[in-house]
Amino acid sequence: MDRAPAQTTYLLVDGENIDATLGSNIFGGRRPSPQERPRWERVRDFASETWDRPVKALFFLNASSGQLPLPFIQALLALDYQPIPLSGSTGEKVVDIGIQRTLDALVDRPGDVLLASHDGDFFDQIERLLDGTRRVGLLGFREFVNSRFTELTTEGLEIYDLEDDVRCFNARLPRVRIINIDRFDPLPYL
Repeated sequence: MDRAPAQTTYLLVDGENIDATLGSNIFGGRRPSPQERPRWERVRDFASETWDRPVKALFFLNASSGQLPLPFIQALLALDYQPIPLSGSTGEKVVDIGIQRTLDALVDRPGDVLLASHDGDFFDQIERLLDGTRRVGLLGFREFVNSRFTELTTEGLEIYDLEDDVRCFNARLPRVRIINIDRFDPLPYL
């Protein structure tokens, strides 16, 4: 596949989706401990190292309450992320809309794209980005990634697991998932 040289990797983080997946699916409703929270600088570094490009990291947040989580915003800024706090009407999926618009804008812009989300609402935008001119990837927990995305791997979509590939946690997460026998290590289970 011939690709024009990409100057940047755009990392788009669906903060709402990743946080909800951790809270409801992996931890069963309990709040993750500090060691079980993603280390967002590792996600950014993974994006840079994996595709050997400078990264423009965008972190999408729902700020419809009218309040900014200032300590978290400050931490993101210190980690070289651009926080994008969005607001809208009750029930409006502002984070999804913001990410969809950003992915649409990237279609006509050179650069690779990594999306941290499990949400199938981005399927059409991701499919359009798979035009052979860039690398496109998805970061998430494999067992929660929308199954439609796996269909796009034949078109070039690369899927990376936040825990296994990105290694952005300081503790092993209590996940139950399918493990490829070539990667199976029995020691953590003993």
